[in-house]
Amino acid sequence: MDFRLLGPVSAFSEDIQVPLGPPKRRAVLALLVLAEGTPVSAERIAEALWDTEPPTHARTIVYGHVSALRGLLNTEPAAKLATEGGGYTLYAPPESADVWRFRALVRRAADGAPAEESAALLREALGLWRGQALGGTGDTPLMAAAADRLTEERLAALEQFAAALRACGQGAQALALLRPAAERHPLRESLIAAAVRSLHDADRQAEALDLYHRTQRLLAQELGVDPGAALSEAYLAILHARPADRSASEGSTATPPEAPAPRPDTPPPCLLPRAPAGFVGRAEDLDRLTETVRSGSPPLSVVTGPGGVGKTSLAVHWAYAHAGEFPDGILYADLHAMDPDSTGFKPAGVLHDFLQALGVAEERLPADARAAEHLYRSLLTGRRALVLLDNARDSAQVRPLLPGTPGCTVLVTSRNRLEGLVATDCARLLPLERLAPEDGVRVLRTVIGDLRVAAEPAAAEELAALCDGLPLALRLAAARLAARPRLALRAMADDLVDEHQRLSLLSGEDLGVAATLRLSVQQLPPSGAQLFRQLALHVGSELDGAAAAALSGLSPAGTRAALDELAAAHLVEEWTGDRYLMHDLTRLYARSCADGADPAGLHRLLVHYLAAGQAAAAAAEPGSQPCAALPPGVSPPGAPPVFTDRAEAMAWYVTERANLTAAVAAAADAGHPDLAWRIAVHLWPLVVRQVHDGWEPTLERALAAATSLGDPDAESRLCSLLGWVLTENGQHTAALEHLSRAPDLAVRAKDPRGQVIALINWAAALERVGDLSGAGTRREQAARMAHALGHPHTETLALYHLAAHCLTAGRPDEALAHGLRALDVAPDQMSDERRVLLLDTCGAALQRLGRDGEARRCFAEAAALAAPTGPGGGPAAEHEGGAAGGNVRALAG
Repeated sequence: MDFRLLGPVSAFSEDIQVPLGPPKRRAVLALLVLAEGTPVSAERIAEALWDTEPPTHARTIVYGHVSALRGLLNTEPAAKLATEGGGYTLYAPPESADVWRFRALVRRAADGAPAEESAALLREALGLWRGQALGGTGDTPLMAAAADRLTEERLAALEQFAAALRACGQGAQALALLRPAAERHPLRESLIAAAVRSLHDADRQAEALDLYHRTQRLLAQELGVDPGAALSEAYLAILHARPADRSASEGSTATPPEAPAPRPDTPPPCLLPRAPAGFVGRAEDLDRLTETVRSGSPPLSVVTGPGGVGKTSLAVHWAYAHAGEFPDGILYADLHAMDPDSTGFKPAGVLHDFLQALGVAEERLPADARAAEHLYRSLLTGRRALVLLDNARDSAQVRPLLPGTPGCTVLVTSRNRLEGLVATDCARLLPLERLAPEDGVRVLRTVIGDLRVAAEPAAAEELAALCDGLPLALRLAAARLAARPRLALRAMADDLVDEHQRLSLLSGEDLGVAATLRLSVQQLPPSGAQLFRQLALHVGSELDGAAAAALSGLSPAGTRAALDELAAAHLVEEWTGDRYLMHDLTRLYARSCADGADPAGLHRLLVHYLAAGQAAAAAAEPGSQPCAALPPGVSPPGAPPVFTDRAEAMAWYVTERANLTAAVAAAADAGHPDLAWRIAVHLWPLVVRQVHDGWEPTLERALAAATSLGDPDAESRLCSLLGWVLTENGQHTAALEHLSRAPDLAVRAKDPRGQVIALINWAAALERVGDLSGAGTRREQAARMAHALGHPHTETLALYHLAAHCLTAGRPDEALAHGLRALDVAPDQMSDERRVLLLDTCGAALQRLGRDGEARRCFAEAAALAAPTGPGGGPAAEHEGGAAGGNVRALAG
């Protein structure tokens, strides 16, 4: 496993990205990696995850995230997430995390290595950075502080790198990294001093002096101080016209060779469109683009991303900022790949425009396209120019326009990934992400001004989020506000919350988000277009290949190809090899096209989730009886997933929870109540372990669906499950209303096992309201019925709850008898979690009976079993003052 923290937090297994889930889970992983093999307490994690007081169930949430991460690591024998010392510890090989490798390389460079070796080590270390450290983990104070510390380490390493290069006589080579860093940290004198020295080494004295004086003024204005010794020395070195502490020989290659001068009769061309107005943010992307351009061989880079994300603005802004590096000119062409009525410019037409810009008279332009290519490459030989090809549709459109000389840099923008150009021409891809929330607010400020944003900061942040981080959407929203000075930001945000009108509001006079997405969809191959139409029916924002196959009706291979087409066009985002995300605005556009979707796709999807839930429940609770079969005459659209063990099943539940709960509502809304209640009851293994996570609305919806069918079996199961959840959340009156009905419904359904479960759950609610007598009667009845059924799993559950009741009622001898009997009849495949509860209950009974030695043995055995836990937040028994710990209750399992 490769953990990456020096940029957006991510993890890769054999070059395949692992789905880490939400920002808080990424933050947990980051904290564990940064601890470098030392325990991190749950309290410390909770403190880092919330910027205010953590919620009362913070420990449960932390445990759920840790368990989910542990499930992801199950397939990695070299990595282990252990519970020890009151916290959690990540064990992994030293090369498993980029931050560990970075620190090791920096230490080696500082440990007396020669200048050349030190520079090479630091170059490798700095190359591990992919953007702002700890990206995607939230902005709580502790996470922000951790990111700042990492940034400080990077800046210190960068300054060491510049010093090592100067010692080798190659100080100018550090400029590519020093300049953007100095712009972001204008008051860091040591960094500015390194940049000034590197500019001097590159014989760019005027720029070095300008940087010094700008910093001098800023220090005076902001801090009221003069430059310190390091910056003053660098300045004096320039004034004295001597090399700034470099020891290179006269033959040093620190200064790049002069480029051939342009022809005297033709000025260097600059075909760029006007610079993008109000360009904000993207500092890390601009740095990455600079690094990608300068490190590529050949220097060919592709900026790729969804429509409206700002690819053209980034490329043009970068071109203007770096125009001085291309003395022989900048060629630009919009290839019009996304014009609805065009298949894009013919290469010959673009070549003719370029040749004329390079000084070829119109009458001398070659008529033959091949001849035009040869002349174009000949004219660029030996020159340093930039070729910017905007809006490319595919690799074939770009290749004829590539120069033949390594001195020229090519920058391409495209909604597609142009993987063919990577394969044949060694292009470097630069995926452009959506804007961070704070940059989204900055876009609003540039259009409507600081005052309106400052007056409603919360509404501004919500507006940025509703625009999905797309600069196009943000500018359209801002334009609407600018044209309506009396329109409050809160009112605009409230309008955008309505998904039915969001796309129409995010449109302008001649452009809009919907129009941009429509052009992307129009370029899709048939299978990709078919899948996109069907995604309008999807119940959530993310899905895997099996769900996509169910929606589309395509074969597994056809589905994979269609998903690749959508991912290449940035209509879905590929999280891992088989999980995809559709951002909100794209999802809304897909739903606006729902008239073209096959409605049978939704039914197939719901059946898929039901069949997968059945398989997960069976793997999560071996030995339990199925909650419900598929409805008569219904079969899965494909083979259900296979789960090798309980941990894998629980990891699937955690990943799919949002889709499964949404599927319950979608099934009920679409007139499939028989599917709605079945999907809901198969959630019970996750409900047990995350009982405080707001399950009531989903279960109430499922109960309404069951009631509409008049099916006593369905009603009994939902009453029992919902009643137990309400009990655990302190809603005892509502719980008893449902639980008191469940046993009779089970009798009507001729389901004695369901009646046992219903009695156990009813007893639990009665116990909570102080009716120990009523609780005892029902638990004894449940135990008798379970014994008569001859089903060990059910009998074990009933005996455990009866033992726990006897312990509560002050009858430890009876509790011990029932607990030992439960251990005796427990099936071999019963989960360790339930065995822990039984051992804990027996230990508590023995302790109350004064048999402390036997009690300690029970607790020790329980602790040994409880040590490893799986994903999904599963509770384990704890001994607390002699009472049975843990909170597992019998459910429909």
